[in-house]
Amino acid sequence: MSKLYVEYLKLKSENINKLYLFKSGIFYIAIEDDAKKLSELFNFKLTNLNDSVIKCGFPQKRLEFYIDKLNSLNILFEIIDLNYSKVDNYSDYLNNNKIKDIIKSIIQIDMNNISFKESFEFLEKIKIELNNVYNN
Repeated sequence: MSKLYVEYLKLKSENINKLYLFKSGIFYIAIEDDAKKLSELFNFKLTNLNDSVIKCGFPQKRLEFYIDKLNSLNILFEIIDLNYSKVDNYSDYLNNNKIKDIIKSIIQIDMNNISFKESFEFLEKIKIELNNVYNN
């Protein structure tokens, strides 16, 4: 049994009515009954997590969109990201992920092969992205 499936069973035993979205790489996935529900709501394709467990999901870049959709449909859900102890505030969670992406882009700069113009444009882009995070 996969770690995700074991965690899913544990969470479902605590609250069968809540839909659980698991962060898995660059996707958010739902398992078993939750996958069936998401598939019905959003026409997601069901695939196999393993021989006996189904899943479906969406890319992390669409998380904000689906949070809004689930909220508008009054569907009780929770994001399970093993890098966090518990996701209580979805806005902070989204902003933290955006900040991580900004930091990742800064770390990847090749300081030996960047022009002054590219540096300035990069700093302007970072400034705009950080302002967007800060003002949300």
